[in-house]
Amino acid sequence: MTMTQLSARIAGIGSYVPATVLTNDDLEKIVDTSDEWIVTRTGIRERHVVGDSGEATSDMCTNAARMALADAGMSAEELDLIIIGTVTPDMKTPSAAIFVQEKLGAVNAAAMDVNAACVGFLYSLATARAFILSGMYRNILALGSETLTSITNYQDRTTCVLFGDGAGGAIVTRSEQPDIGILSTHLAAAGQHHALLYVGVGGSRQAVTLDNINNGARYLQMNGSEIFKLAVKSMADASHKVLEKANIKLEEVDLLVPHQANIRIINSLGKRLKFPEEKVFVNIDRYGNTSSASIPIALTDARAQGKLKPGDLALLVSFGGGLVWGAALIRC
Repeated sequence: MTMTQLSARIAGIGSYVPATVLTNDDLEKIVDTSDEWIVTRTGIRERHVVGDSGEATSDMCTNAARMALADAGMSAEELDLIIIGTVTPDMKTPSAAIFVQEKLGAVNAAAMDVNAACVGFLYSLATARAFILSGMYRNILALGSETLTSITNYQDRTTCVLFGDGAGGAIVTRSEQPDIGILSTHLAAAGQHHALLYVGVGGSRQAVTLDNINNGARYLQMNGSEIFKLAVKSMADASHKVLEKANIKLEEVDLLVPHQANIRIINSLGKRLKFPEEKVFVNIDRYGNTSSASIPIALTDARAQGKLKPGDLALLVSFGGGLVWGAALIRC
């Protein structure tokens, strides 16, 4: 078997969200907002949050991973590598992936995190594909997970209504069938726009101190209007690039699975691509923006709803802080 014969197949998928549901009505009691305001501007009606459960990112990842492993008919011992896309790991170090490795009993797997904001899952997926195609690994667990409520300021009504917690992922395995699995990927970044979406306190640039711990800078900061402008164009460009790489036309795509950030962004992307509305998957109303978890959660939901079937072609696309964006084309 030569290297050119290898392909990266998605053998199993899974997702997990915490049991606690935070509705728009609940938020009305916390901050100056309303259900109508939130739904009209974001499309969100409720989101799942860890609340007082004590769950961390690795806990949610572990639950999603177990579902994906069961779906693939695989044991944790067969994994060679675990990659988690997250900006909210359990702690600074070690990585969240290390804790998942321990909890799963994936004793043969290397483990690492990837920080690519809302595009974390696609960066993980593309990295997994590269490792598979290189011949270095055979079975990789690629995850995206966030506990965004840990960096959300519930006094800021422009951001606190957006975010939820969750995890999702895929088992990526070596295959000799070139026409299935992850057909192409595209990753991109524009660091000059980093100030549009960031968490300023907690890193080496500005460590947490007694003076800044309560000033709001340790929470997510976002310029929503500027993000909107850049997100739609960048995701459309990434979509065209993965299609070109795979020599596939947009008309052949069965389902568009965009990052669930805002219904207006999703609708604008669909219009820019001139893609049929009925073939754009949306579940933001139930989960809110779960960042790197949103696409794998959407994939799991789409399959459960019968909207993603074996042989279908799915276009995954996301955009997030960095700024970073990316897309992947997969044949189920």
